[in-house]
Amino acid sequence: MASKAIDGAKVLVEALRKQGVQFIFGVVGVPVFEVALAAQQAGIKFIGMRNEQAACYAAGAMGYLTKRPGVCLVVSGPGLIHALGGLANAQLNGWPLLLVGGSCDQGVEGLGAFQEFPQVQACRNYTKYACRPSSIGLIPMHVEKAVRTSLYGRPGATYLDLPGDMITGKVPAESVRDAPLCPDPPKVFADQRLVTEAVQLLKTAQKPLVIVGKGAAYGRAERSVRTFLEQTGLPFLPTPMGKGLLPDDHPQCIAPARSKALQDADVILLLGARLNWMLHFGQPPRFNPNVNIIQVELLQEELHSSVQSKVALAGDVDAVAQQLTMEHEKSPWRYPEDTPWWKMLKQKMSANAKAVQELSASNAIPMNYHVAYKQIVDLTPKDCIIVNEGANTMDIGRTMLPNYLPRHRLDAGTFGTMGVGVGFAIAAALWCQEHAPGKRVLCIQGDSAFGFSAMEMETVARYKLPIIVIVFNNDGIYNGFGKETWQSLLECGEHLGLVLPPNALQPGCRYDRMAGMYGGRGFNAETPAELREAVMEGLKSTDGPTIINVVIDGMAQRKPQDFEWLTKSKI
Repeated sequence: MASKAIDGAKVLVEALRKQGVQFIFGVVGVPVFEVALAAQQAGIKFIGMRNEQAACYAAGAMGYLTKRPGVCLVVSGPGLIHALGGLANAQLNGWPLLLVGGSCDQGVEGLGAFQEFPQVQACRNYTKYACRPSSIGLIPMHVEKAVRTSLYGRPGATYLDLPGDMITGKVPAESVRDAPLCPDPPKVFADQRLVTEAVQLLKTAQKPLVIVGKGAAYGRAERSVRTFLEQTGLPFLPTPMGKGLLPDDHPQCIAPARSKALQDADVILLLGARLNWMLHFGQPPRFNPNVNIIQVELLQEELHSSVQSKVALAGDVDAVAQQLTMEHEKSPWRYPEDTPWWKMLKQKMSANAKAVQELSASNAIPMNYHVAYKQIVDLTPKDCIIVNEGANTMDIGRTMLPNYLPRHRLDAGTFGTMGVGVGFAIAAALWCQEHAPGKRVLCIQGDSAFGFSAMEMETVARYKLPIIVIVFNNDGIYNGFGKETWQSLLECGEHLGLVLPPNALQPGCRYDRMAGMYGGRGFNAETPAELREAVMEGLKSTDGPTIINVVIDGMAQRKPQDFEWLTKSKI
């Protein structure tokens, strides 16, 4: 009897299924169409996107939310190149991602084939592992290795390249080398001697601070970190995507006093946070020049980065937090609540809260960011997943939008990527369908950020995802210009490329009207009352998206800052 033949598409899909893949995001075409069809036949949900970049962003976010690699499928050449932004974003954020790219047939490689491109080579700068299997039979082995590499050590991105003739080619089923499910990464514990040293250093600190980062959220360290913090009474500061590991309203959270805490702390414990641009590299004047850093980091090459750590703990954040707690329990102590340090932090928090309240109470029309955010916060559920991106929209949203649960805030992240919003929101909404039915996804973006992936709203509608997209429309990047100024520029007689400000966008755009192209719900909000009504209507919708266009004063800014932003831009 002749042996049963199986094609490469089915071999690939079966290997992905055995690795626990439930979703594939992508854009189909030659030569990967067969892969998408085979995935659906195998029970893997294929989410067809409008652009490979957004598809890859969605896959990366799914990897973060599930702690298993998200999968993105793209066509050769330009399709692969479009996905590189999402690949780099996942790699820099430390999120597990597997990108699968079709490529030209092997028989015509080097001859100027359709969309021919050195794809494996191109992906190596953005991945932990990039490879083309040497045969159909070895595809499962390489899938398992790509999954394992994306998960083990610091998580990151991987790439598999499949030529068209490998996708459609057939081999005897018995020649395929099977690969088992890759187990979750082992927990890595730190040197116990150094754990003891770290706890002692915290105990003797006059101005201690714990910074809780995105790595702790990805590592599911919420229980262990909360136990350690509540036993020691130490003040903590979450990074933007570390928000929610403990609720923002926790009495030990000092986020409103961020600048003061960083500037004056004498001992800082980093839990899943890096001293990169987001934390000002740990350098003066944003940090105390004599600060002692205790660093908890899974990737040993990251230890002592930017500044020398006093204690460097190499290990998994969850495991090391448990070690810190157990060491503390040997000789319990608690940082007093009546210290000058706590008094200083609380005074700064109160002053900043007062400044925000004043901005939020403005009656001016158009609204400023703080007024708009207040209406949203008053109405949205505490358990909603928040996707937040833009310039001022994201910076102000970080302080105005409270988070109460871990992994419930997605933003531009370590790479500072703009345009991730709708892709992230799609992944979050699909995660909610599987794991938390009824939970809402709120995507708040600036008008510029929305423009990067606005056509993905059709994707949202096609899959009937009840995402509420709120566009903060200030007619520009950072700031915009009113219609009178715009009209005067149009009438000046010069070429518009010489007179229109580089950061200006067309004033008065009605992004809410995009909803009409797919029969969705759109609202334009120029006043707080209109915004509240629009949000309430959006929350009622359970079978499709809502777009709310919020008119923001083009000159509205953040509250005055103690320090310039790190780029020192002159605009």
